[in-house]
Amino acid sequence: MSHTLLPTRRGPSLGGPSLGGPSLGGPRAGGGGQRVALDADAVRDAYRRWAGVYDASFGGVSTIGRRRAVMLANRLPGSRVLEMGVGTGLALPRYLPEKRITGIDLSAEMLAQARKRVAQLGLRNVEALHEMDAEATDFADASFDIAVAMFVASVVPNPPLLLAEMRRVVRPGGAILFVNHFAAKAGPRWWVERAMAPASRALGWHPDFSMDELLGPTDRAQAEAMAVPPFGIFTLVRLAN
Repeated sequence: MSHTLLPTRRGPSLGGPSLGGPSLGGPRAGGGGQRVALDADAVRDAYRRWAGVYDASFGGVSTIGRRRAVMLANRLPGSRVLEMGVGTGLALPRYLPEKRITGIDLSAEMLAQARKRVAQLGLRNVEALHEMDAEATDFADASFDIAVAMFVASVVPNPPLLLAEMRRVVRPGGAILFVNHFAAKAGPRWWVERAMAPASRALGWHPDFSMDELLGPTDRAQAEAMAVPPFGIFTLVRLAN
């Protein structure tokens, strides 16, 4: 597919891909002070650096999470899929041909890699890739049957707004899927995540992101959550819209 079939909408999106990490502000997982802020420029700068090496650096460890999210999306009814934080397009070849995919991301550099992948693999079911704000998209209400956010919730400044936007653009009865790293409650991993937290701006994501920052009590009670290898460090979450 040529790049001309993949138009770009420009906007100050904060929906770039990550391997886990929370929003701007808010309490840190497990308590303990103010989180290092990630603004749009910090995220753009981080993924400008990562774009050329993202697949080699993070593609392997995130493969199972992406694969399971797409497998679930493929099984769900409806053909219109929105992938928020599409990044370099690692997941795009895994969708069934009958799924019609729209992807959005903050990083122009990451999207350039995604467009190359689409063109090289001839992914005709990828209808558009947009540079767009994941918390305030240009799409009409109920435009999609499924919205998927893979390693995105920990990058946006306000995860509840991300969820609200996904609910808005997905039709009633559709599905909302997340794959993300969520901080441990205790133990060695908790200490590692806390130690990494000051590097959030350089990483482009927050290692100490809590699920509570994304889902309120009602959503947590209704969500289906499945641990994903390796070592259960990622979680696949499904919500009915």
